[in-house]
Amino acid sequence: MEYIETDIKGVYVIEPRVFNDARGYFMETWKQAEFEEYIGKVQFIQDNESKSSYGVLRGLHYQKGDASQAKLVRVIKGRVLDVAVDIRRSSPTFGKHVMVELSEDNKRQFYIPRGFAHGFLVLSDEAIFIYKVDNFYAPQQDAGIRWNDPELGIEWPIDPKDVQTSEKDLRQPLLKDAELFD
Repeated sequence: MEYIETDIKGVYVIEPRVFNDARGYFMETWKQAEFEEYIGKVQFIQDNESKSSYGVLRGLHYQKGDASQAKLVRVIKGRVLDVAVDIRRSSPTFGKHVMVELSEDNKRQFYIPRGFAHGFLVLSDEAIFIYKVDNFYAPQQDAGIRWNDPELGIEWPIDPKDVQTSEKDLRQPLLKDAELFD
């Protein structure tokens, strides 16, 4: 696998080596020793999966305090635009974001460390999104930032009227009003 650090330190796109033949393909999706060599020690403890249709936007979510989570995400069906926003006040890239397309075709993975809000927008008719996390979900520590906060400058590639999101995500605070990391 190739580990490509993005413009925000600690956020990586991981390009797998895919071996194709007449039967299909084979690839490694996780190799702990290699991951630790390039990114560092992260102990993933749970895998999650979601299925969504075109225009579904999930995010921008994070867990506060000791419940914060690092994530390793990928798409096994369809295509999404995945976004990580740096919400660490002391970071030189505070409020900046990284955006990457993940799809069943490119087979990329995206590593998002703790201290980031995360979200994705489905660009295909349907997408199955899977991710590893390094901490359990804690409902009382659940937080988010509004997906269309102008301060973030995220250019979502579909008309906002076509975005499907939850009531909870519609009520998320703007970055300036959110409870963030130091």
